[in-house]
Amino acid sequence: MESGPRRAVLVPVGSLEQHGPHLPLDTDTRIAVAVADGAAAQRSGVAVAPALAFGASGEHAAFPGTMSIGTAALTDVLVELGRDVARHWGALLLVNGHGGNRDALAAAVNRLAAEGRRCAAFSVAAPGGDAHAGRTETSILLHLDPAAVRGEDAEPGETRPIAELIGRLRDEGVRSVSANGVLGDPAGATADEGRRLLEHATADCVAALDALLSQGAADD
Repeated sequence: MESGPRRAVLVPVGSLEQHGPHLPLDTDTRIAVAVADGAAAQRSGVAVAPALAFGASGEHAAFPGTMSIGTAALTDVLVELGRDVARHWGALLLVNGHGGNRDALAAAVNRLAAEGRRCAAFSVAAPGGDAHAGRTETSILLHLDPAAVRGEDAEPGETRPIAELIGRLRDEGVRSVSANGVLGDPAGATADEGRRLLEHATADCVAALDALLSQGAADD
């Protein structure tokens, strides 16, 4: 974008990790990109950068295919990226598709804000949805790329609420509570539900973007 206003750039932040036997390894990245693209299309002077496809996925390390750079490295990458973005763009919004990235995003945003750079993080969430490779993510992938979903391999995993599992997940990883890596149940997933979930997440991302842009207006 050589000409015109450069109000904000959105950076999708995803992961490369197991998503049960039926979803692709880059599920979180695909979802983050779709939300960022949808939000940017609704505001002028906003662009979407290529995704950061490696995240902090240590809790999935016991499953083949998972590749993680960890919280500390992801934090440093995001800080350096934010510093460079600030040379040409008014603001940076990190659009996060993986829950394990949240600590890194929070640390990076805090550091960049302390340096006087305008930035924020938005994490994709579906109210009432399951946590990982269940109905929520399966529905969204059926909407985005149905050919990427191996429906014949879909099966339920651990369906207890994530709040009951979070301590063990952090200490022992996903494999300790779910042999197939699924936290939820993909049964009943549909592309139509995925479209609605994506629209809801995109609207929330637009609200986060507007809040970030309004900070600049207030500063002006």
